[in-house]
Amino acid sequence: MYAVIQTGGKQYRVTEGQVVRVEKLDEEVGTEISIDAAFVATDDAIHVGTPLVKGAKVKATVIDIDRGAKVIAFKKKRRKGYKRRIGHRQTFTALKIDAIVMPKKRAAKKKVEGEEGEE
Repeated sequence: MYAVIQTGGKQYRVTEGQVVRVEKLDEEVGTEISIDAAFVATDDAIHVGTPLVKGAKVKATVIDIDRGAKVIAFKKKRRKGYKRRIGHRQTFTALKIDAIVMPKKRAAKKKVEGEEGEE
């Protein structure tokens, strides 16, 4: 079973037990969070949301808040003596996916003849 979640403007394909690095969230380490799922694939069915699957949640625990590796942006104009070097470290939140929860199916109500519009 896997799900697709959306956070920080990006989508992530997640499975239970997986650790995912997402854009920084305003949560503390050890906090359990719940994220709505946009797509869920189970063993027997596929559920696609418009935009989210109704009732489907991904439960995760914040295990780390850190900064990624440094990315260097280097600009240069040849023969002009212009060079510029900038470093950037993006902050991320590491989530451990605990469970993918789907709502239980409800029994459909059957229409009984003669109930509709009796007066």
